[in-house]
Amino acid sequence: MNKGLLVARHEYIETVRTKAFWLGLLAFPIIIALGIAVPVLLEKTKEPRIYAVIDHSGFLAGQIEERIYRRDLHTILAVTSEQKHESGSTFERLPQILRQFTNTYLSLDEADRSGFVDATAEIANGGEGRNLEGEVAEFVAQGDRKRLWAWWQAASVKELDQLDLELARHSFRRVEANGETETPVADLNRRVSAGELFAYFVIGPDPVAGSAACKYVSNNLTDRDLLDWYGRLATDVIRAQRIEQEGVDPEVARWVHESLIFEDRKVGARGADQEVATQDKARQWAPMVFTYLLWIAIFTSAQMLLTSTIEEKSARIIEVLLSSVSSFELMAGKIAGMAAAGLTVVASWVCFIVLAVIIVPLATGNPGALGMLRDIAAEPLYLFSFILYFLMGYLFYAAILVGIGSVCNSIKDAQSLMMPVIIPMMVALFALVPISRDPNGTLAKIMSFIPPFTPFVMMNRAAGPPAIWEYMTTTLLMAIAIYGAVWAAAQIFRIGVLMTGKPPTVRQMARWLSMDRAGTTPRSQEK
Repeated sequence: MNKGLLVARHEYIETVRTKAFWLGLLAFPIIIALGIAVPVLLEKTKEPRIYAVIDHSGFLAGQIEERIYRRDLHTILAVTSEQKHESGSTFERLPQILRQFTNTYLSLDEADRSGFVDATAEIANGGEGRNLEGEVAEFVAQGDRKRLWAWWQAASVKELDQLDLELARHSFRRVEANGETETPVADLNRRVSAGELFAYFVIGPDPVAGSAACKYVSNNLTDRDLLDWYGRLATDVIRAQRIEQEGVDPEVARWVHESLIFEDRKVGARGADQEVATQDKARQWAPMVFTYLLWIAIFTSAQMLLTSTIEEKSARIIEVLLSSVSSFELMAGKIAGMAAAGLTVVASWVCFIVLAVIIVPLATGNPGALGMLRDIAAEPLYLFSFILYFLMGYLFYAAILVGIGSVCNSIKDAQSLMMPVIIPMMVALFALVPISRDPNGTLAKIMSFIPPFTPFVMMNRAAGPPAIWEYMTTTLLMAIAIYGAVWAAAQIFRIGVLMTGKPPTVRQMARWLSMDRAGTTPRSQEK
C-alpha cells in the first residue's frame, strides 16, 4: 500500500504544479467577486430611462408627476433630516435650497409636516398651493418651492449619487412630448426609433372609466421596469379617483383593499411556534449553494482524474508505472491523489469565504449581511455534510471515470462513454431548486436512496434536515455503491489500461466484470 501512497503523492504534486490547477483555483473567487460586483456596477452606470407622456385625460399625467415628486421629497427629507441631526459638515455641503426645505420641515410640528410636503409637491401638478400659514406660507411666498422644483428637475444622477439620494430620477426621467413640426405621436415614434427615448405613454381620454386608448410604446420588449413603475403610480391615482367618484369613504376603501398578512412562524425545538428570522430563511436556501459548489468540486476533480489517466495512457507512462506497482495500487493512488487535490480546492474556497467575511465588512462598514454569511458557512451540519458528501461523491464518480479513462486513448474516445455518467449529475443539478423548496418531499426522499444522486440530494436536504435513519441508510448505500464502483473500475482498469486501438463497447466492459483474475490478460485491439 506504500506504493499506492507514492502514486497518490506523485499525482497530487503533478496536479498542483500545473498552471491549469492554479487558474482553476483562482477562478472561483474571481467569478464570485465579478458575479457580485458587475451587476452592482452595471446598475450604477445604467442611464435613466427617458420617457414621455401624451395625456388625453388632462389630469392623470400631472397627478402621477405630483406623486413621484412627493415620494422623492420624503426620501430627501429622510436623508437630510438625519444629516441635520448628526450636526456634521455633510448637511452644510447640501445645496442651499435643500437646507432651507429641511430646516422649514423640521421647524414644524409633527402634525403639520405631512401637509407641508403635500403643499410643496402640488407644484408638480400646476397647483398654486392651498391656504398656507406661517413658515409654510413663507417658504412658498419667497419662491423656495419653485427653486426646489427646478433643482429636482435639473439634478443629475451624478449629483444625486454625491448627495446619497436614491430618487426616482435615478432610473426614470420624463421629457416633454410636443413636436415642433410633427404631431406628438410621430415625433415620439421618431425619437424612440432613434434611441432618444426609451418609451412613451399614451393616456386615453377617460382612464377612470377604463383602459381604452392607453398605450405603452417602446422597442425594448424585455426591460419592463418603467412600465411596471409608471403603471403602479397610474393605478393608485385612478383608484383614488374612482373612490371619490363613487362617494366611498377613503378610509373604508383603504380598509377593503388592505391585504390579510400572515406572520411567518416555525415550530421550534421545544414544539412551540416561534418567529422566523431572515437568517432562518437564508439557511433554508444555503444548502442549495453548498450543493452547487459540491457539484462543481466533484465534477472538476473527477474530470481532472479522467484527463490525467488518458494522458498518461496515450503517452505510455502507465506502462512504465505498471512495471513497479500493481494496477489496483496505481488506480487507488491516482484516485487518492486527485481527491487530495480536490480537497485543496475546497480548502481554498473556505479561505476565500473567511477572508471575505473579515475584509468586506471592514471595507464597506456593513457587517450585517456577511455576519449572516459567516454564521451559515460555519454551520457544523453544513460543513460536515459538505466534506462527507464530497468524499463519497468523488470516490463514486472518480472510480467510474478512471475506469473509463483506462480504456480510452483520447478525450474524444471518452465522450461517448461519459454520457451515462454525465446524465445523473445533470439530473441532480436540475433538481436543486425543487428539492430546496421541499427537502423532505417524496422526490427528495426517493432520489436520496439512488447512489448517483445521493451526495447532491442529501447535501441539498440538510436544511430539512433528514431523519437520522435516512442519513445512516443513505451513507450505507453510498458505501456499498462506492465499493461496487471501485471493484468494477479495478476490473476494467486492469484489463483496459494496456489496451490500444479502438476502445471497447459498454457490453464488452460488462463482460470483463465477470472474468476472474486468472482468466484475463491484457491484449491489443489494434487492427
